[in-house]
Amino acid sequence: MRADLPVTQFAFPGPLRDKLVAAVLDGTKTATTGLLQDYELDDEPLPVVGARSAVVDSAGHRVTVIEVTEVRVTRLGDVDLDHARDEGEGYDSVAAWRAGHEEYWHGTDYRSWLGRPGFVVNDDTLALLKRFRLVERL
Repeated sequence: MRADLPVTQFAFPGPLRDKLVAAVLDGTKTATTGLLQDYELDDEPLPVVGARSAVVDSAGHRVTVIEVTEVRVTRLGDVDLDHARDEGEGYDSVAAWRAGHEEYWHGTDYRSWLGRPGFVVNDDTLALLKRFRLVERL
């Protein structure tokens, strides 16, 4: 089960994670976005090209292995349409991508995890954009 690999989790367990994992498995999701602060808060090193990890579903099962193909840090205001589309969630504009992500980052789950109930992002919030490829299903 590739227990030696670090774990990648998309969103919190539940319907959104299940949707994102399904998109990884069917090949429509080849990119993801996280806030740079999340890595700092978790004391987690930034991903590097070539790193592999096991994607887990809402039940915590390892379902696939992905490999990082690109990493960049940018302002939310500078995210481009190619990245938004490659997230595999059906976004047809950067504005739609931004609205969907703000709903997540301004949601109760994220704000509770962060410990900042009034947290909001803006154009200058730093994001980590990661591209990956599916290596194998588990």
